[in-house]
Amino acid sequence: MELRQLTALELGAAIRRGEVSVAEAAQAALTAIEAEDGALNSFITVEGERALERAAQLQKGVKKAQSPLYGVPMALKDNICTRGVKTTCASKILGDFRPPYDATVVERLSAAGALGLGKLNLDEFAMGSTSETSWYGSTRNPWDPERAPGGSSGGAAAAVAAGLSWYAVGSDTGGSIRQPAAHCGVTGIKPTYGTVSRYGLIAYASSLDQMGPVCRDAADCAAVLDVLQGRDRRDATSLDGDYGHLLESLSGDVRGLRVGLPVDCFGDGLDGQVRQAVLAAADVLKSRGAQLVELSLPVLEYGVPAYYIIAAAEASSNLARFDGVKYGWRAQGYGDLAELYLKTRTQGFGLEVKRRILLGSFVLSAGYYEAYYRKALQVKAVLKGAFDEAFARCDLLLTPVAPATAPRLGESLGDPLEMYLGDVYTVPANLAGLPGLSMPCGFDRQGLPIGAQLIGPHFGEGRLLNAAYAFQQETNYHRQTPKGGQRT
Repeated sequence: MELRQLTALELGAAIRRGEVSVAEAAQAALTAIEAEDGALNSFITVEGERALERAAQLQKGVKKAQSPLYGVPMALKDNICTRGVKTTCASKILGDFRPPYDATVVERLSAAGALGLGKLNLDEFAMGSTSETSWYGSTRNPWDPERAPGGSSGGAAAAVAAGLSWYAVGSDTGGSIRQPAAHCGVTGIKPTYGTVSRYGLIAYASSLDQMGPVCRDAADCAAVLDVLQGRDRRDATSLDGDYGHLLESLSGDVRGLRVGLPVDCFGDGLDGQVRQAVLAAADVLKSRGAQLVELSLPVLEYGVPAYYIIAAAEASSNLARFDGVKYGWRAQGYGDLAELYLKTRTQGFGLEVKRRILLGSFVLSAGYYEAYYRKALQVKAVLKGAFDEAFARCDLLLTPVAPATAPRLGESLGDPLEMYLGDVYTVPANLAGLPGLSMPCGFDRQGLPIGAQLIGPHFGEGRLLNAAYAFQQETNYHRQTPKGGQRT
């Protein structure tokens, strides 16, 4: 049995049947990481010894396992707090910081029998779309190591695509799960804002951040999300809901499902091969009984400027806590407290983080608050209203994830505006707090994966996952591997 060819659910089933031990699964992952991750740089920290100790403990409880993911090795984006394990946000300023507590999602995964392999690379403080702004070096795309894997959860997408981890948990502020999932040919979902607790997630933009799974297919995403979702008293923004039924509700039946195609998302600026692949995905859903509905959402063009104003404003506030006093890295050779702050933040933050802190401080300043920040909040409200109107006409929306396939390393860093515009299709869901899913739907002429995005109404995760599940019953894009093979 080639374990790395299995999905997370398939491996979990094999473990419960006794066909493979938890330790064998853990060792398979650790061996692959040691052999292959030097070329990808998807992990910042690998907890090999800890993982094998955990595997031995989990093996004792296999016969009583309740979760279908029991014993399956996975990994976490390195902005999610893990007790006693280095948590860096891919930034110099956090240094060797080891949190004294676990994030809520870590607690829930642990209770379900997850086996953590380590912490995954990302853009520094999740600020970027290519996973090139990390203090620990760029992550590379397993389909082409000369290309970026997308960001900021690029380490998560690359690790899952390369078979180094059966699934991962990332964070999504403006597309940071969906865009790298598209560029790496895997499936990822950003759930409705408030359905997954943010307690223990090191904040970038608190009103936009949300954690979710990066997996090989929709069924795995449903199983992971069943574990992650739920009200948490430690997070005032978390929501009550009827959670825990996503996996069992997957049927693949999309007869009568109204799939909206916003014409605004298929015009200028979209690569022709991407357009063709996404529209072909719509035809697959239609062939299974879905109805295609053409509509217009012109307000989407204001999503990127509104997003970067709001996100930068919240980042400037959230990152004020990193000053060299309370935790993390501290600069040397300072004369007083002001100089400590200045030197620590100057030397500890990277260029992109500094850029967003400066932008956020600017739009919140007394002279510009009304001109920029308040207007961005007004656009956010208008965008929510436009989505409400759209979902009165259809059940979900189908759009591209990104305007093009994975860029070459270094292409986007020289032009920040170009990088920001790459989020044009993903940021609206964050601004409106809606669930969004990325699923592989084809390849371009260079063999690079293409992703299609499904956006649903609030608490529409089941609808999105079932539509993706239906699509994946008809296609095998999600079963392709970067080495040219196919998962069995």
